[in-house]
Amino acid sequence: MAKLFSPITFKDMTLKNRIVMSPMCMYSSEKQDGKLTPFHMTHYISRAVGEVGLIILEATAVEQSGRISAQDLGIWEDEQVHGYKNLVEQIRAYGAKTGIQLAHAGRKAQDEDITFAPSPLPFNETFKIPTELTTSGIKRIVEAFGNGARRAKKAGFDMVEVHAAHGYLINQFLSPLSNHRTDAYGGNRENRFRFLSEITEIVKKEFNGPVFVRISADEYHKDGNTIDDFLFFTSKLKDMDVDLIDCSTGGIVPARINVYPGYQVKQCETIKREASIPTGAVGLITTGIQAEEILQNDRADLIFIGRSLLRNPYWAKQAADELEYPLDAPKQYTRGWR
Repeated sequence: MAKLFSPITFKDMTLKNRIVMSPMCMYSSEKQDGKLTPFHMTHYISRAVGEVGLIILEATAVEQSGRISAQDLGIWEDEQVHGYKNLVEQIRAYGAKTGIQLAHAGRKAQDEDITFAPSPLPFNETFKIPTELTTSGIKRIVEAFGNGARRAKKAGFDMVEVHAAHGYLINQFLSPLSNHRTDAYGGNRENRFRFLSEITEIVKKEFNGPVFVRISADEYHKDGNTIDDFLFFTSKLKDMDVDLIDCSTGGIVPARINVYPGYQVKQCETIKREASIPTGAVGLITTGIQAEEILQNDRADLIFIGRSLLRNPYWAKQAADELEYPLDAPKQYTRGWR
């Protein structure tokens, strides 16, 4: 049996296969109210019809001021929950599990007059100089993540992912490139981890289900976090009973990244082996054969698919054909499946 199409369980969530729709911002909440639109319904449900095992919604802001753009989805108020509940029910009808990525953009919030960060350091010369968060501001955002997790539970999501990657707010606290604080949230890596630790703790308390964390496991800068730092962070997350590390890279500072097929798998494999925690591989994984190699060689536990699922909602069928695996068709499509 192809491992890509084998089930896997995280707490009370069993996935029918190892294919995950990676969180990808769609910038399509056109009324700028953080709510789902007909586009989102079609976008996500079609991938469930296409036999994806787990569908994780795009970065969803826990505060209005924490959106990457004004068109981002949000989960900062109760009025937004109804749309997610409807979407979850429809995705589940096709056998997929559902997740949502909880996020705060920090200094990379592009449409806000005032942005927030651990230190008043802009991402680059075109971004605003952010306002340094006070201790009370930090507590407010930690609580916002908790409230987002509570709303995600109310909406019926099977899991949540904490977005601690790509240069957004949690990543900004983790990295010495963006965190120059001298209080309990800055300095050594134990202090830089504190913000993520507090967020993880409150998310787990409010959600009470599988929790994944996405990190950027390479900052592409000589003064950034090292792999030893990431192993420290991920070992701490394992001790907190986080279920999986979603291993991406980059985004904390402008950098030229050498992109090639599977370019982030090495970091994923290292964290899986050295921190002894399940991992998800992401980044230019485009074929079933490539995905199967990663899983069979125990380099990751899940395969996160991004752009390939944008090109083809039925990527799972493509992968199954490559692996000569008899993937069952949605009953409506049986006539054209083989």
